Formats: sequence, C-alpha cells, structure tokens
Amino acid sequence: MVGSHCAEYFSNQGYDVLVYDNLMRSQIFGSDARSVEYNWNYLNTIDGITLIKADVRDVGTLEGVFTQFRPDVVIHAAGQPGVRMSVEDPKQDYSINSTGTLNVLEALRKTNQLGTLIYCSTNKVYGANIDSHRLIEDDTRYRFREITGIKETESIDRTGHTPYGVSKLAGELYAQDYAHTYGMRTGIFRMSCIYGTRQFGFEDQGWIAWFCRRFLTGDPITLYGNGKQVRDVLWVTDLVSAFDNFIQSGEQHNVFNIGGGPGNTLSLLELIRLLEDRTGKSVEIRTSKWREFDQKVYISNISEVSEKLNWSPTISSEVGIDLLMRWVEDNDFVTSSKR
Repeated sequence: MVGSHCAEYFSNQGYDVLVYDNLMRSQIFGSDARSVEYNWNYLNTIDGITLIKADVRDVGTLEGVFTQFRPDVVIHAAGQPGVRMSVEDPKQDYSINSTGTLNVLEALRKTNQLGTLIYCSTNKVYGANIDSHRLIEDDTRYRFREITGIKETESIDRTGHTPYGVSKLAGELYAQDYAHTYGMRTGIFRMSCIYGTRQFGFEDQGWIAWFCRRFLTGDPITLYGNGKQVRDVLWVTDLVSAFDNFIQSGEQHNVFNIGGGPGNTLSLLELIRLLEDRTGKSVEIRTSKWREFDQKVYISNISEVSEKLNWSPTISSEVGIDLLMRWVEDNDFVTSSKR
C-alpha cells in the first residue's frame, strides 16, 4: 500500500517511476491474490509507471534493473511486514528484510552512489524497551505517564525485538552505515501505524483496515488483550509527503520516527466505537489472551521529522477512518475476498 501510493504520487509529480515487486503478500498472509494484484493492476493504468515482477533477493535481476534504469531515488518499501510470519519462519523473514535490503543498497551503490535511498523501517526496532515507560490505564486506553511519545534516541539495545524487529533493524543499520561508509544519501523512517486507501488489512498486519472490513462484513473481531492498546496513526499520503520533503531537503542522512504523533492516536476500543458511530451497527467482539510482543502503547514523537523536514500530518484520524471506510464500501471485492 505504501509503495503503491508512492508510485502514484511521484508519477503525478513528473517522475519516471519503476515498481519492483514479487507480489508475495498473499502468500505471507494467506489471502486472496486479488488483494495483492489490485494495487499492481491499478498502477498499470497510470502513465509513467513501469512494473517489474521480481524479488529483491534475486541479485542478478535486481542489479540488472538498476544498471538499466540508474534510479536517482529508491524508496525501499519491499519487505515482510508480519510479526507472526517472522516467528514461524525467521530465515525467510531475514532473507527478505535484511538480505533484500543489503541487495538494494549494493545495487544503488554500484549504479548511482549519489542517489537517494529512503528506507521504510518500523517502530519494532525499539522492541520491548518501549515497555520500560510507565503507563496510566484509563477507561478506553493506556497512555504514557511521563512522556508524550517515543524519540529517536530510544534504545534499540538489550531488548527482545521479535525476529521481524531484528530483520528490519539489521536492514536499517546497513542503510545507516552505507551513509557513513560510502557517503550515500539515506533517509530512515521508523514508521508507526500507516493506513489508507488500497490497503488490505489482516489480523496480523493493517489493523485499522482489518477492523473496517469486519464492520462491513459483519464478521466478529478478536481483541487480543483488553483492547486498550494505543498506536499513533498516519494517513498514507502524509507519509509520502514526508518522503518527498526529505528528497527535496538538504539532509544527507537522518533517522526519523514518523506517525500521526500524539495528536492522532487510537486504541482498539476507540476505533471500534468510531466505527459503531459511523455505521450505526456493531459486530461481535471476542477476546483472547495478550499476544506476545504486543506493545501496550506506541506513540511517535514527531518533533524531529517536523523540524528537519518542515512536515506535519494533515489528515486527522477521524477524517482518515471515514476516507478508508468510503473506499472499502465502494469496492465490494475488498469485503468478499478471503481473509
């Protein structure tokens, strides 16, 4: 979804855009292939976008494509995003997120060392260190007691990350080091909850889209824990505008936490209430035990990205939820496809 919106946005800005994807998402989440192919087919209708179906682990094909096109900007959004999948198959998770990232960096270094790389990282690089911050429990949510959000200086060491957090962190550290060792221009964005149109959410990833879809199908929602978990949420086009601001900026290398920030947060319970108010109906809510590795609160401190890139979110969580629901309502196959 992030890559799809990046491709559309930069094509509209006059860039020649190449999309490189192995369309593996349906395999990772056991979903209907239509959910993966939708964005692919959508981008195929836009002039100025070239589609190549290939894997970032295929070094020969990857370096051949980079040699042919010599990209000035690479937005590295290819990745395995599921925590559960990383636990079940850590070797494949590592090969996609870590080795795949190293392959992309090498391909860019060999063909255009002055090019810009944007790496889509994750808040999971902080691991269980987030749990060291004391919390207050309210009626519908948890909140931090002493801070408003997590800064980039939060420790990534001496903690459990999940295999997913480890593989994304390894890729991120390579991207950081290529800036220092080879002088490459790299922007690292540690993303919180990104959501938007053309997102096909699953129980393991993309929870906002998943809840929207369940409300429209009338299927039950399972809450793992008490539903008071909180995330800051960011509409996808706001994320893309931050990428563009980095590209246009004078920043040579930096690491940014990015999300909706303290002004755009939701708990699971609060999202359910928003959807009940919007749809006028309710769905069955089931409960299950807490999932291991689930952070009770993650909120990004976005002061660094706001200051350095002159950026701030423009779409509130309430407006974003409405926009996403309208898109799901207008596309029947989203609710009829498997999972």
